[in-house]
Amino acid sequence: MNDDFDFKADFDFEDEFDDELENDFADLEDEIDSDEDLLLRTAILQKNNMTALLCIKSAPAGAAICRVDPRESFPAVQLYEDREAAMHWFSRSLRTSKQNGWNVVYDGLPLQG
Repeated sequence: MNDDFDFKADFDFEDEFDDELENDFADLEDEIDSDEDLLLRTAILQKNNMTALLCIKSAPAGAAICRVDPRESFPAVQLYEDREAAMHWFSRSLRTSKQNGWNVVYDGLPLQG
């Protein structure tokens, strides 16, 4: 009996990409672990039936803030040359979001998995 939902791919994704991706992620983790000045922080916010994300990644040379807002079509990224300025704006954005009724459901290191 032939099942219409049985799909046979032309290639095995894990065989093709698994080792390559695993090596890339291992390199990234090593880089993050070795740089004590690197700051990563993720905040997950919830309001009504919406979920938003606010992230910062900073290093001594600069920083980036990423905001994923469900009301916007695309994520927004703001780059900063000054790490302290980025931290100020991240904190301000988080505080403003709370004042606007968003609940912070997670605030810490980026989640893995």
